[in-house]
Amino acid sequence: MSDKLHKTKGIVLKTIKYGETSIVVSIFTELFGVQSYLVNGVRTSTKKGAGKANLFQPSAILDLVVYHNELKHLNRIKEFKWGNLYQHIFSDVPKNAVALFMIELLTKCLNQPEGNEELFQFTEDVFLKLDESNAATMANLPLFFALHLTHFFGFRIDDNYSNTKRYLDLQDGSFVIEQPHHPHFLEGKQAEITSQLLKVLQAEELEEIKLNHDFRRQLLLQYETYYRLHIHDFGTLKSLPVLREILG
Repeated sequence: MSDKLHKTKGIVLKTIKYGETSIVVSIFTELFGVQSYLVNGVRTSTKKGAGKANLFQPSAILDLVVYHNELKHLNRIKEFKWGNLYQHIFSDVPKNAVALFMIELLTKCLNQPEGNEELFQFTEDVFLKLDESNAATMANLPLFFALHLTHFFGFRIDDNYSNTKRYLDLQDGSFVIEQPHHPHFLEGKQAEITSQLLKVLQAEELEEIKLNHDFRRQLLLQYETYYRLHIHDFGTLKSLPVLREILG
């Protein structure tokens, strides 16, 4: 099977230095899902290579022309340029922390190299909203992203919260009448706010949900537990302690 050229958008997940001047980059592409690419000559100080490595920062959105051969673990990129050039994410420390949290969470969920255009468009949209968000929206975006990302991997929480169903069973992924017989559940305001966040359709609406820093931190930890219960070998999110400090 020969390598064919394709145009696709991509979101950079991770970059590793390779040799003197090259990188190996993991990219979540719109067409092919997660792919690894060898990119030569972008770490040189020559005019041709100068500044090109900057395009491969985690969370960067790129327009790509790539060689694709599904039998290869490592393909090549023929052309690359900014798909959307952020105004703030790379320079604003809190926004960058949120972006890195989103990238880590997404990476832990993306196991199969299969295209998922809906997931790509959702993720791209949240990054663009993050870039232009105010402080109140930005602080709630990690919660929004963590909850709504589950929809694409088959364990979205059923938003059936009511006056009678006031406990969120994290094992079952739904609100229940009685307190579960295991420790993985939310109650009180944590359950109520989770239901509110599940109803949010646009990131701008997050500004209306007023939470303090400690409450937000605790909720993020609970959502991490939810992922751990539903994704094998999920482990822990290394970006979460940093995010909790910065958003604190």
